[in-house]
Amino acid sequence: MSILGNILGRIFNRDKDKPAAPSAPPQPAPTATPVQPPITTAAAAAPQPPQPVDVAGILDFMNDQRDQKLNWRTSIVDLMKLIGLESSLAERKELADELGYTGDTSDSASMNIWLHKQVIQKIVDNGGQLPRDMTP
Repeated sequence: MSILGNILGRIFNRDKDKPAAPSAPPQPAPTATPVQPPITTAAAAAPQPPQPVDVAGILDFMNDQRDQKLNWRTSIVDLMKLIGLESSLAERKELADELGYTGDTSDSASMNIWLHKQVIQKIVDNGGQLPRDMTP
């Protein structure tokens, strides 16, 4: 799984409690009587948007459980540490490559700022609610 996928999975608990894939329902035996196909509406067929998730609440709760408090609201390193991911420079460079960073990866300060903004935007894009002052 990608680093971004791991980040989103840990925040939105996509790695846990996945229900087993439902088996296909048994098909009724064919009958000689024509059967009306079910009527579907555009609303029923359209994918439903993800339910909003209070990401700030989740991450603040996780931070409250720690002895060492982390500044996840402004630091990509602290965000990654908080959710239990490796936050080494190599991992951040890999995340930068994954997200399409075109700057100089040897300028880790600029890269980290960019990464944090991008990850926050991806969280919001996936239904995460964050305080207005955090959203790009």
